[in-house]
Amino acid sequence: MPLGATGGYGASTLGSSYSRLLLDLEPYRPYSSVSGSLSTANTGPGVPPSLPYQPVSAITAATSGGGSSTSSAIAIPSTGTRSGNYIPLSSSAIGGTSGASSYRSKRANRPRMAASNSEPRVVRPKQYAKNYTTAVPSTRVEEKEKRKSRREHSERAPSVEDDSEGHLIYKEGDVLQARYEIVRTLGEGTFGKVVEVKDLQKDNEVAALKIIKNVEKYREAAKLEINVLEFMHSKDPEGTFLCVKFFDYFDYHGHMCLSFQMLGISIFDFMKENCYLPYTLSQVRHIGYQLCYAVKFMHDNNMTHTDLKPENVLFVNSEYDIKYNAKKKRDERTIKCSDIRLIDFGSTTFDHEHHSTIVSTRHYRAPEVILELGWSQPCDVWSIGCILFELYTGFTLFQTHDNREHLAMMERILGSLPYRMTKKTKLDYFWHGRLEWDHNSPGGRYVRQTCRALYRYMVCDSDGDMNLFNLIERMLEYDPTSRITLKEALEHPFFSTLPDSQKLPMESKNEDRERSHSLSR
Repeated sequence: MPLGATGGYGASTLGSSYSRLLLDLEPYRPYSSVSGSLSTANTGPGVPPSLPYQPVSAITAATSGGGSSTSSAIAIPSTGTRSGNYIPLSSSAIGGTSGASSYRSKRANRPRMAASNSEPRVVRPKQYAKNYTTAVPSTRVEEKEKRKSRREHSERAPSVEDDSEGHLIYKEGDVLQARYEIVRTLGEGTFGKVVEVKDLQKDNEVAALKIIKNVEKYREAAKLEINVLEFMHSKDPEGTFLCVKFFDYFDYHGHMCLSFQMLGISIFDFMKENCYLPYTLSQVRHIGYQLCYAVKFMHDNNMTHTDLKPENVLFVNSEYDIKYNAKKKRDERTIKCSDIRLIDFGSTTFDHEHHSTIVSTRHYRAPEVILELGWSQPCDVWSIGCILFELYTGFTLFQTHDNREHLAMMERILGSLPYRMTKKTKLDYFWHGRLEWDHNSPGGRYVRQTCRALYRYMVCDSDGDMNLFNLIERMLEYDPTSRITLKEALEHPFFSTLPDSQKLPMESKNEDRERSHSLSR
């Protein structure tokens, strides 16, 4: 390797290969730091104008002893300037008197580091790296600084300001990429922020811009989401299957930015702002139908969302009517249009990709995921069942943060877990197929007080309510191989009363894949 390619003899290059580097200099002809061509100045191999050197063999030949042993050291005058020489020495050149005399004679014909007659002194690599880094040619220092600058730019751009958590600091009216003018902040999460923007290249069309934190792990996650979004866009460019439309993405000084169609608030936020008032049965029907339709599209294209929850289902338009409830003495909102779109594909996994052990937000996590038995599309169906229950009642079905308590709630609401699943898991939650759970503990009392059999949550026993709970029951089937598929769900009697204006065109695809699961392998 040419000397000019080593990056200089600074601290960063004086490592374990130091001795090899000094001994291997002779066969090479370094590039000139000015012209880039091979230099032929002085004797021996070519020498860059700013960094001449003497081959080891030339020094060895000049000594009277002609010894062959070498030392990993650099001979440097006790005083010197940046433009002078430094010469690798053999141990024989340093040790004998006659050798030293020959060395001085040889050195007298070469440019000196300074106008000084002082004797050279031996400096070991670490000491050289500490005291003589100024001898590195300026061109190499500049290259090193450029590389460092590029690395720093990828981590945090100097031209924009971020807060301590990596969020981009911006204000209303700022323009990104000379295209997106920030209007207001819509929301914030662990990944970054979502802002409303005007697209200046599309007649001020409003869009939602997701600005990812300037943090490496979130940038990488955003790239994975972009991969999914582009694939989905290629399969459904018009957004027919009710997944949010993806417009554009770009890197803004270390912040990945994703542009989407502008939507309303989530079905969770609407319910929260409405004092957790449940949706009407007809609204649950329409929202549930659309959700099954959108996720079925993903399953048909070999994807699993893995993070279905009310926060990731947004109304297209969140306008509502207000009516005063005299009995409860409060205003109650009713959504005008229950059209929805599915969002957040950052956790979406293709069938052929590695499947993480744990997926889904706790309250919507399927039993096969909790028991670490492997998962596929049926885990999305379980999540949808939990969402439908929440829309109908206004509260979460499994309100817990502990695995064992979660399983106890499931058994309280849905019955005992199948023996096959309890024996297959490697987790120590069961004894001879039965869940180890103290019903008299505080957790046990909490489960008894808050959980009851699924059908006891029905508000009334109308056909619509019965059909809904039958659908939820089939979606919450423990065994994923027996769980209802989304194609079957869309044909369920609960959706048969949906108005024709709300029905969507169906595409028939093989559903065997949707039932596939590690338990059956």
